[in-house]
Amino acid sequence: MAKQYDNDFKLNTVKLVVEDGKPASQVARDLGVTPKTLYGWVAQYKQDPKHPFVGSGHLKPEAQATRDLERENRELREEVEILKKAVRIFSKDRK
Repeated sequence: MAKQYDNDFKLNTVKLVVEDGKPASQVARDLGVTPKTLYGWVAQYKQDPKHPFVGSGHLKPEAQATRDLERENRELREEVEILKKAVRIFSKDRK
């Protein structure tokens, strides 16, 4: 099983390479990360510095907002269906 690293660790590690100019191979060796993994983190960081490490349950803010709206929409549809059934039940009782 692959080791999991939190976003802060990844960000600090990438900054050692990108901002401090340290060699990626040395940083990887010093921190016990494979160079391939570190190069992947650097690529993710360069692609989107504001939200570089998404996945593993973490979403970009736009994707999280979309997910939240979809969940709310689904819940509201369920509530509407429940109310429709209740109206039908009470309408039958009046007759």
